[in-house]
Amino acid sequence: APFLAPYGVNQQHSDALLIPPSWREMGDVRFILGTDDLGRDVLSRLMNGATYTFGLSVVAALITTLFGVLVGTFAGISKGLRSSFLNHLLDITLSIPSLLLAIIIIAILGPGLMNTVWAIILALLPQFIHSVRNLIVDELSKDYITAFRLDGASNWHIISRGIFPNIYEHIVVIFTMALSTAILDISALGFLKLGAQPPTTEWGAILAENLGLIYLAPWTVALPGVLLFLAVLSTNLVGDGLRQVLKARKAD
Repeated sequence: APFLAPYGVNQQHSDALLIPPSWREMGDVRFILGTDDLGRDVLSRLMNGATYTFGLSVVAALITTLFGVLVGTFAGISKGLRSSFLNHLLDITLSIPSLLLAIIIIAILGPGLMNTVWAIILALLPQFIHSVRNLIVDELSKDYITAFRLDGASNWHIISRGIFPNIYEHIVVIFTMALSTAILDISALGFLKLGAQPPTTEWGAILAENLGLIYLAPWTVALPGVLLFLAVLSTNLVGDGLRQVLKARKAD
């Protein structure tokens, strides 16, 4: 974004306040998506905001996937008291919506963009661990795992050569679901002013900052909302496409 954006993030144009998008009658070709009440280019701010909203969501989803797979695998192969404790802990945590859990964590850590990322990671982990654990438990009950055990295979060989080749497409789907949830949660926390703080160009923070202009300059609110919708939609579509491709490849 710093190389592609036509203007600086906070660069103000005092002669171009609240200019509508260029295709409107009062628009200006210098500002394709118009300007806000401070004369800042909306396109440049939205391009820079993708770094925070989408980029940090990818980072949060990747970290969640790493820890979720590790802990979920441990929970899946555990038995007895450890398995019972993890199951009850997950059940308690899953009863709380991820956004509400993130707000609770933010209340402890304090507002801020990086605290938001950690809050979302901690909020997404229980669902990820629970999903991976269920996949592991389902695979462990199948006949081919019994054959592995009869051949003297260790738990590591059973997991790496038996279970993961059969569940990796499900993990891809869970990752994309976590990514779309992270995008929405980062934006929601920014909109509630618990995450990114102005003048940070995170899309949710831009929505909150321009909410008072919804009647005077609706493009300053509508455009970040449309981008959020497209980001979540495209993430889900790509995830579903990857799942189908990986499933077909495994079948071949």
